Amino acid sequence: MTDNWLRPLGSTGLTVSAVCAGGSGLGGMPEVFGYDVTRQEAVDLVLRVFDGPLTWIDTSNGYSDGESELRIGQAIKEYGGLPEGFLVATKVDARGKDYSGARVRASVAESKERLGLDELPLVHLHDPEFHDFDSMRDAVDTLMQLKADGEIGHVGLAGGNTAELGRYLDLGGFEVLLVHNRWSLVDHSAGALFRRALAEGIAVINAAIYGGGILANPAGATKYGYRDAPAAVLEAVAAMDKACREYGTDLATAALRHSVDNPDISGTVVGITKPARVDALVAALETDLPDELLNRLGTLLPNPQYWLEGPKETT
Repeated sequence: MTDNWLRPLGSTGLTVSAVCAGGSGLGGMPEVFGYDVTRQEAVDLVLRVFDGPLTWIDTSNGYSDGESELRIGQAIKEYGGLPEGFLVATKVDARGKDYSGARVRASVAESKERLGLDELPLVHLHDPEFHDFDSMRDAVDTLMQLKADGEIGHVGLAGGNTAELGRYLDLGGFEVLLVHNRWSLVDHSAGALFRRALAEGIAVINAAIYGGGILANPAGATKYGYRDAPAAVLEAVAAMDKACREYGTDLATAALRHSVDNPDISGTVVGITKPARVDALVAALETDLPDELLNRLGTLLPNPQYWLEGPKETT
C-alpha cells in the first residue's frame, strides 16, 4: 500500500483512499465491457469493497439508467448502512437533451432515493461538454444552490474534454475535478488543466487510467479513449508492456501506479466489476516498481500529437 493511502480531497474536508472503486460497470454494460454483471454479482462486489481498503465508490445517475446506483443502494441496505468513513460520490446527468436546473434537482433526488442516502457528500456535474455551454448556466447555478441549501455536500466537475471543462472552471465554485482518459502512461492531455486546478485549490481525480482497456490488456485491445488508437500509441503500449515484463511486473500495475503515485492526484478511479479485482489492486499497490522501469516508461510516452487532445501536426 502507498505511504499516503488516505488523502485529503482538496479543500473539501473529506478524506479518501488513493483509489476509488469505479461503479460505471456495476449496472451491467455489456456493450462497453463485453460482459454483463448481474444485480447479485454487483451487490456482492460492493459488499466486498465495503470490507476492503477502498473508502469510496464513484457512480452516476445515468450509469445504466440508474441501475448502478440502485445496486449500490441495495448493497448499502444489506450491509446495514455505509461503513464508517465510506463515501459515495455520484453525478447529475441530463435526461436526453434536458440539462435544466429542474433536471439537476430531479437527478439529485433520484440518486438519493436509489442509494437510500439522505446525504450526498460529493456530486459532480457530469459530461457537460456534450451540451451547449451557454445553456448550461442554470444547471451549474442549481447545483451550487443545492450545496448552499445543504442538499449536497460538495460540487465537482466530471468529464473528458479539458478545453470545455476549463470553461466550466471559469464559472467558479467547483471543488473537485474528475477527468477521464487524459492522464495515463500514453496520454498527458490533462496536464495543464490539472495544474490549473491544483493552483486554485481544486482536488484532482483521475479516471480511465487504462484508456478503456488497452493498458490493462495490451495484447487484446486496440482502442484508446473509445476510439482506434494511433499506430504510435499501439507501438508505445507494446514497448511499455515489454519493459514491464522484463522487470517482472505487468503493464496494468504500472498504469495504476503512474496515477496513484502522483502526489497531485487525490484519487484514481478504477472500474471494478469482479471481486478478484479488489485483491489485484491491493497487490499492484504493494508491488515495488524500480526507478529504472519508471524512467524507461517515461521515455516511451508518445509525442503529444498522438494524445487525445495534444497539438496536431499541420500539413
